[in-house]
Amino acid sequence: MALSLAIITYNEEENIVRLLDSLVDLADEIIIVDSFSTDKTKEICTQKYPQVQFFEKKFNGYGEQKNHALNLCSHEWVLFLDADEVPDENLKRSIQKIVSSASTEFNVYKARFNNHLGSHLIRHGGWGNVCRERLFKKEYAAYSHDKVHEFLITYEKIGLLDGRLNHYTYKSIHHHVSKINKYSDMMAEKMFERGKKINRFKIIVSPIFEFIKVFIFKLGFLDGFPGYYIAKTMSYYTFLKYIKLREKIRLLEIQQNTVK
Repeated sequence: MALSLAIITYNEEENIVRLLDSLVDLADEIIIVDSFSTDKTKEICTQKYPQVQFFEKKFNGYGEQKNHALNLCSHEWVLFLDADEVPDENLKRSIQKIVSSASTEFNVYKARFNNHLGSHLIRHGGWGNVCRERLFKKEYAAYSHDKVHEFLITYEKIGLLDGRLNHYTYKSIHHHVSKINKYSDMMAEKMFERGKKINRFKIIVSPIFEFIKVFIFKLGFLDGFPGYYIAKTMSYYTFLKYIKLREKIRLLEIQQNTVK
């Protein structure tokens, strides 16, 4: 059986080479759906890797973008990765073994993650035991339509791949904070569309609890200062998504009162 590698990208010139170099000999086709990158992502993908099929689509949310890429895949097995993820050799062998088998125990597989923050491998704070679906037969799965924090929808039992997926999360603090701002925008919009309400007490208390949960209950303190940084920024993300939701609700109330 053949394997499709699917990736969605936006300004990934610093990550995409590392990923494609790792998998160019494993994947039978490479589908990239880009959100009109302004860096050299398109140039790198189309000029350096002739086997890449490069498509561009306006970004309306992660779920929609991933499903679009999934629909472009022509092979039965799909390996869907983010541009900042790279499988280790054990994981690559595990994928190759499954895809080349005449029959498999599962149709959907999860991969264990090694989450890196800069040069630090994070082992706690909820980052050290992450497993996510990455390899699956196309007919048995699709992504939720959530704008952010999308997930794979499947009714199949899920297997676990050997090896690890190295996830190089953020290249700098500036990059990290930019992502937090972007994701909190999208999460606030998602909650607003679903009619979620918020009060001042939750806006004040939730970020505090998030810090305690990540740093204390999930043992983030064992990662030292990087663990503190993660707990602090997770708290900040929680505050931002709720205060942005409150802002959207207030603006809607003002508009409704104006109409009256």
